[in-house]
Amino acid sequence: MQAAIPSLSDRLRWLRAFRDALRESHPMLCELASAEVGKSHFEAMVADIMPLVASMNWHLKRAKSLLKPRRVGGGGLFGFGHSVERQRLPVGRVLIIATWNYPVQLVGIQLVQAVVAGNSVVVKPSERAPRTQALLLRLAIEAADAIPSLRGSIECRSATREEGRRVLAEEHFDHVVFTGSTAVGRAIAEVCAPRLIPTTLELSGSDSAIVLADADARAAARAVFMGFTANAGQTCMAPRRALVERRAYGVFCDELARLVAGAKRVTLVDAGAAEAAQRAANAAISAGGRSIAGALEPVEGRTMRPVAIVDCPDDGELFLGRHFGPALAVRAVDSIDEAFALHARVGQYLATSIWTRDPRHGLAARVAACGSSLVHFNSVLLPSAHPAVSIAGHGASGWGSSRGEAGLLGLTREVFATRTMRFIAAPLDEPSARVQSFLSKFIAWPRAPKAPLPGPPIQPSASPAKAAQPSEKVNA
Repeated sequence: MQAAIPSLSDRLRWLRAFRDALRESHPMLCELASAEVGKSHFEAMVADIMPLVASMNWHLKRAKSLLKPRRVGGGGLFGFGHSVERQRLPVGRVLIIATWNYPVQLVGIQLVQAVVAGNSVVVKPSERAPRTQALLLRLAIEAADAIPSLRGSIECRSATREEGRRVLAEEHFDHVVFTGSTAVGRAIAEVCAPRLIPTTLELSGSDSAIVLADADARAAARAVFMGFTANAGQTCMAPRRALVERRAYGVFCDELARLVAGAKRVTLVDAGAAEAAQRAANAAISAGGRSIAGALEPVEGRTMRPVAIVDCPDDGELFLGRHFGPALAVRAVDSIDEAFALHARVGQYLATSIWTRDPRHGLAARVAACGSSLVHFNSVLLPSAHPAVSIAGHGASGWGSSRGEAGLLGLTREVFATRTMRFIAAPLDEPSARVQSFLSKFIAWPRAPKAPLPGPPIQPSASPAKAAQPSEKVNA
């Protein structure tokens, strides 16, 4: 027997308590994130805590409107005597497999949406951020246990990879949410598909910053630099390459070179990630690219200095964005068509940025060509922190939506409840010919005017009566 669904007022009460506890405990969360994944305290505060609090506030304001029952109209003849109401019910039991690169923000928003939608939730923390996410989940569980209808609705599992495999294989879920690499997302889909478990897979992006000839090239360089170095380059929506029209290329590279020269070393999640980014940059240089700083400094443990490779060959690991660190491929293009052709070769998109002084010109075509669910004009990353913005990959970047309205509704199922008035009787036999004739006329109404047949107009011929007159006179 299915457990009773907690009321929306109880779920929002939980959200307020969870939000207040998060605000109180955020210094400790920032400290743990810094220790486990190498974030600075400031970056953890502005990129993890603040977006989560903003999302909590957004859900407190919007959830009631988004989840309330709605009357459905427009039924035509089939609506006569019937009313239809669309309701949103929770999908049931949700598993969230957490990621590490934004250890508070990402799993926090997914947890908020799952609980506010009315589901019970199991979270498998990342093995790379176990203490950070354990504290976050403790705050959420304590807030839930204070409300009788939500007691026991949030569970936390071990953070090990083995536990992730066990949970997926042995426990029952109605929906699985995963954020991470394409390879792991594919493996999760292969486990869930035979059991018909729906999934939301937010997988890797490998996006471009496309800088057109009319752009403010210096502003573009500064934003792209921020984008590929933020969080030590470990952001799925960060630009992996800059495709710059030649007229803007010199100014863009001059500003980017100045920024890279003054960049501080950044700390990645581990030494392997730093070495992988450095290897991709070295391979690009060996194939004909040039370091914008003149040389590459060696990796030291899990730290490295951000690198940008100009005139980067378009067939290597760096250009294709197979790394996850602060390394950028830069390439000049002769036209916007060439830029989009190179962009299309990558096949993984979450957030593409386009730099131009006139974003209105050809907007629809440019957005469609990006392949992303997020298209930033004259910005990188920052607008995506808006709590109403959803992220939805496709192909190698996953499927399903997280965050925003689509993310919340994606953890519900639609149920349509109909009510029929007492005077409507179920039809048992075919109606009379008169009624059937009426229905036929109803289907054909209103009649569209007949279109003229193609070809030259037909000349009217003489009527039979007039044609017969001469012969009649002869016979007379």
